[in-house]
Amino acid sequence: MEVTTKELRRCDLVIAKGRIDTATVKTLSQALAEIKEAGRYKIVLNMKDVTYISSAGLSELIDTQNTCKYLKRGELVLAEVPPRIREVFELAGLTPLFKMYDTEIEAVGNF
Repeated sequence: MEVTTKELRRCDLVIAKGRIDTATVKTLSQALAEIKEAGRYKIVLNMKDVTYISSAGLSELIDTQNTCKYLKRGELVLAEVPPRIREVFELAGLTPLFKMYDTEIEAVGNF
């Protein structure tokens, strides 16, 4: 799994590529933790190139969302979620927890 981050004016952009599973979730977790530790809680996660997400990955996203929304500081939004990954969110009943945007520009514009 590969994770890259960019600090934008309105928010932070995280781009994930590959599988998000028990073996690789730590990479994503560290990238998100660095952003939160810097006091920034408006995060866009681009999932365009994510091929798989496990319960460990979903758990990390839920934890990040809860931290970001605590005291209404911000939120984690998802961009360019592939249909198969979107289906995982639907089956897990998580679609109400996350805003999902078709493009990265729309997601950044949310903030």
